[in-house]
Amino acid sequence: MLMIAVCDDEIRECLHISRQIQDILEQMHVSCMIKQYNNGPNLLQAVEAFDIIFLDIIMDGMDGMKTAGLFRKKFPDKILVFLSSSRQYVFDAFSVEALDYLIKPIDNQKLKQVLSRCLTKTYKQKQDFILVKKDRQTRKLFLDEIRYFEIRGRLIETHGMGTPFSWYEQIGTLEQSLSGKGFFRCHKSFLVNLEHVDTYNRQEVILDSGEKIMIAKRRYTAFCMAILEYMRKNGGITTP
Repeated sequence: MLMIAVCDDEIRECLHISRQIQDILEQMHVSCMIKQYNNGPNLLQAVEAFDIIFLDIIMDGMDGMKTAGLFRKKFPDKILVFLSSSRQYVFDAFSVEALDYLIKPIDNQKLKQVLSRCLTKTYKQKQDFILVKKDRQTRKLFLDEIRYFEIRGRLIETHGMGTPFSWYEQIGTLEQSLSGKGFFRCHKSFLVNLEHVDTYNRQEVILDSGEKIMIAKRRYTAFCMAILEYMRKNGGITTP
């Protein structure tokens, strides 16, 4: 499922653009979830879960360019598309590596072209996966869609954006297949995707979904090292 954010301080405009995107993606047979934000700070707090961000430039308070600058420092790989009623900031968009710059009112055909480019880039980013076997069939699991794996005996269950999926496998085998892919076994029962970590303390990891995962006392130091290394490569998180 494609995760999209639309940020525009004009509430009606924000909803209208979201509907345009939804209609076009339905025509393209692409499932998506779209959330609306009316200011930059709120978007920055929630942007971890999104694949594509449509961002208005001219907004009260923190404008789109400042929001984009902060956004890029934290999330260099996310796709950013600017929205504006003015062409004044077209060249500024290059400084934050925006994929495109759409002029309002947004033409449906132009929006469809931009979404097609976004999909191509997003699917290239979603190529990291593992193969698992269940009922004599092999299934591909895209890791960016999984927040964490939960282990119950020999049964492993996914928790993420899609429908939960479970299969039988030894935890050591799964842990080995996830080596170098941004997952950490913070507890004997949980393998967490570091991309989705929002905050953590000595007792638990809190994910961007609000879910809480226990940290085993003996794994805390190793977890801190793993998350710091991930931060150096992918951007920061906060520690209470």
